[in-house]
Amino acid sequence: MEQQGSVIGSFLPLIILFAIFYFLIIRPQQKQQKAHREMLDNLQKGDKIVTSGGLIAVVVKTEEDFIKIKLNEDTIVKLDRTFVAKKEEVTGSDA
Repeated sequence: MEQQGSVIGSFLPLIILFAIFYFLIIRPQQKQQKAHREMLDNLQKGDKIVTSGGLIAVVVKTEEDFIKIKLNEDTIVKLDRTFVAKKEEVTGSDA
């Protein structure tokens, strides 16, 4: 019976360490990924985005895996959805 207590006692620090690791690293990262996925799913024509390469563009058309974006008045390119870093919120001075 005494060995069971020592086995639990030896695993307790590992369990505590995993719990801390989960709540400080894994859980916040999962929340961030979920928010990013929702943002990608809700992209619409006219939304202003920033790509992972740092380009600021306007969404022209959304497709299943790609989006067409306008970089300037003449340039429209096709971009993989995974390269959208964030959606810029349009403020009163930008509109």
